[in-house]
Amino acid sequence: MYIVQIASECAPVAKVGGLGDVVYGLSRELQVRGNNVEVVLPMYDCMRYDQVWGLEKVYDDLWVPWYSGWVHCSVWCGEVHGLRCYFIEPHSQDNFFNRGCFYGCEDEARRFTFFSKAALEFLLKTNRRPDIIHSHDWQTGIVPVLLSEMYHRSGMSNQRVCYTIHNFKHQGVTTEDVLWAAGLGRPDYFMHDDLMRDNFNPGAVNLMKGGIVYSNFVTTVSPQHAWEACYTGQGFGLERTLQIHRVKFDGVLNGIDYNVWNPEVDRHIPAHYNMETVQEKYRNKETLRDRLLLRKAYKPIIAYIGRLDPQKGLHLIRHALFYCLQHNAQFVLLGNSPEMDINAYFWHLKNYLNDNPDCHLEIGYNEELSHMIYAGADMLIMPSLFEPCGLPQMIGSKYGAIPIVRAVGGLVNTVFDRDYCGDRPPEECNGYVFNQTDYPAVESALNRAIGLWHHYPDEFRQLILNGMRHDFSWSSPGAKYLAIYEHIRQK
Repeated sequence: MYIVQIASECAPVAKVGGLGDVVYGLSRELQVRGNNVEVVLPMYDCMRYDQVWGLEKVYDDLWVPWYSGWVHCSVWCGEVHGLRCYFIEPHSQDNFFNRGCFYGCEDEARRFTFFSKAALEFLLKTNRRPDIIHSHDWQTGIVPVLLSEMYHRSGMSNQRVCYTIHNFKHQGVTTEDVLWAAGLGRPDYFMHDDLMRDNFNPGAVNLMKGGIVYSNFVTTVSPQHAWEACYTGQGFGLERTLQIHRVKFDGVLNGIDYNVWNPEVDRHIPAHYNMETVQEKYRNKETLRDRLLLRKAYKPIIAYIGRLDPQKGLHLIRHALFYCLQHNAQFVLLGNSPEMDINAYFWHLKNYLNDNPDCHLEIGYNEELSHMIYAGADMLIMPSLFEPCGLPQMIGSKYGAIPIVRAVGGLVNTVFDRDYCGDRPPEECNGYVFNQTDYPAVESALNRAIGLWHHYPDEFRQLILNGMRHDFSWSSPGAKYLAIYEHIRQK
């Protein structure tokens, strides 16, 4: 099968969050299964060019219709860790992707609408006719709209689109100007309730809604979150649209790439280990303490790794930090926020705790350090208010860092409470789960986890092995996506 991924991120060359990991991991899994997979990305000036091999210009005459004129683009091709990627470089005074950042610009909707249009124009002009086009999040939500309303008349009538939503909170709500820019026009047609009109703002276009309506199949990144998006308000206004299109909507749990996230082969950690040699994990713990200037004491290390976003339950992260310091545990945080006030608050917290030998706050993101923290931490906290899938809890399980999570989204599908496992066999229990968003809830889970570490080390070790035994690779999700692709090919 010939599959083209159109996305705004792909790790490690252009990665802001989990989207980049998913695009790369899924593409590699599909490739390993014998499919021809290509990825189309914007050519950002700030991407990791050192992660692209053999980068060369392969198409220098791509003219993309834009408003009433054309924008000249070049297309580059290179290999990103075995994956063929095409990078679209527009030569325009707008400098869509020469801004030193991936996201955060005022004309965000126009930037990615242009990229989506250019990606399809590239496929058309180079006679690429994939069986499946897989687009991701609001940034490429307009891809199935353009394909259905324009490109199917230009020789691309047999292409099918799978559209994956990674985060419903950001939907690409914008003005009808993008319709004119992309050549769709007819706002009176597209601004219908059943097409692209935003469900809350009748004067706005919703690019994510367009992706849902026009694609052949829609997925989100865990089965639990698919249900939450339809029925609990976590669709952020798109509940009615999802329910209308329920027959083509499902949740497929993300995977992680065990070639990258695996303590047996991880090149970023000093001591490799597996289930048989898990005691070697503690050499990494000592190295982590040395690097972060933590006190060497008989205490567990509890970590938070991820964006400092309100979605992640920031008040609970802060409370967990102080609870750990007061209850014979150490705390490590690695993360930052695109919001200046949140970053400023955590910098203030870092300065306040700077002399405490039992905690370290690293405000920023460091890929190498994240590997060290997973390998050195005893536990991982994820008190998310909502979590479509989450990758840290799956990575943490592989590295023997016990996840402590709130029962929401993909965390429900991947973490099973040691003490309240229901009908699950004990060997499947791999962490601690709490339900509410208040302080007593997170305290209860932390108390159980820290207590087990201090008083029942053999049972804690068994919990580590339970987590390492789980298979969170891309094998099962890859098979499910191939089944979806085959399903929509037959339509």
